[in-house]
Amino acid sequence: MRKFIFVALVSVGLASCFDSQTAANANDAEKKNKTCNIVNVPVFNQDSAFDYVKKQCDFGPRVPNSASHEKCLGFLAGELSRLGGSVSLQKADLKGYDGTIYKSTNIIAAFYPERNNRIVLFAHWDSRPVSDQEDGTKKTALQKPVMGANDGASGVAVLLEAARNFAAQDPGLGIDIVLFDAEDCGAPHWEQSKVENDWCLGSQFWSNNTGYSLSNKPRLGILLDMVGGPNPSFCIDAVSGYYAPNYAGDFWKVASGLGFGSFFKNVAGGQIVDDHYYVNTIAGIPTFDVIDFDTQRGFPEMWHTQHDDVEHIDRNTLGAVGRVLLRYVYTDCAK
Repeated sequence: MRKFIFVALVSVGLASCFDSQTAANANDAEKKNKTCNIVNVPVFNQDSAFDYVKKQCDFGPRVPNSASHEKCLGFLAGELSRLGGSVSLQKADLKGYDGTIYKSTNIIAAFYPERNNRIVLFAHWDSRPVSDQEDGTKKTALQKPVMGANDGASGVAVLLEAARNFAAQDPGLGIDIVLFDAEDCGAPHWEQSKVENDWCLGSQFWSNNTGYSLSNKPRLGILLDMVGGPNPSFCIDAVSGYYAPNYAGDFWKVASGLGFGSFFKNVAGGQIVDDHYYVNTIAGIPTFDVIDFDTQRGFPEMWHTQHDDVEHIDRNTLGAVGRVLLRYVYTDCAK
């Protein structure tokens, strides 16, 4: 999954191109920045989350239009249903950068669907078709699909394990889980895209077709992306800091309180566009991104390479993200 890094823009310039009314509405909704009162929080099982990463990777790279993709779709939809979610599949034919039509499916699971007070949790479940960050001398490796253990499967795994807890213990609000497809199908750096906004195709489609009404539209969204690598650097990116500053700030405070301040650095993390950009700008749901990226280091070393496999997944990172997520959801921060 390549992210668009706006290296030529400063924060003020980035903010100026966003929808000011959307941002104003989001900030108004966040004005009451409550103290997070701790309640009975279920235990996040990092070994179970790791197993979910492995199960996805056992299908192979989940590239749209592939057999592995189709098989994993059945597994993820079935698992979310088994865990108590009301599952629907949002299918769409989405055009890639070179005109390829991707048979895509966003997987949506609603927990406590009768409740209007809702939040929504996101990850992408597809894999990158090419390893365009491999060593340029390894021409055969460049053309291979990425397994996507961290870039895709890790966020999904954390949400699946979280879903098990949502079903077992009432969080006190409605929760939707949306797994985006076709996030990682953008043009490699050696090709020119023929399609505008050729990344994050599934989230663009969902954001234009959420199906929410004014009464049940989620107040808050959280995106998990690349949350399983060793020694992560989770910073608050510019889009999150602009559209959901208080929500993100509370989440990072929870992380610090749990002793994960070395992972969750409460600093500006750079200017990128991920799925949350479209959720914010199209769907109008204030959403922040938990993603392993900072401006000094960039993305993790295995990003978009053949090394993004299960061997490079750290259970402790999955556990840290999962524990912070559950603590946040099961306290009044999210309510």
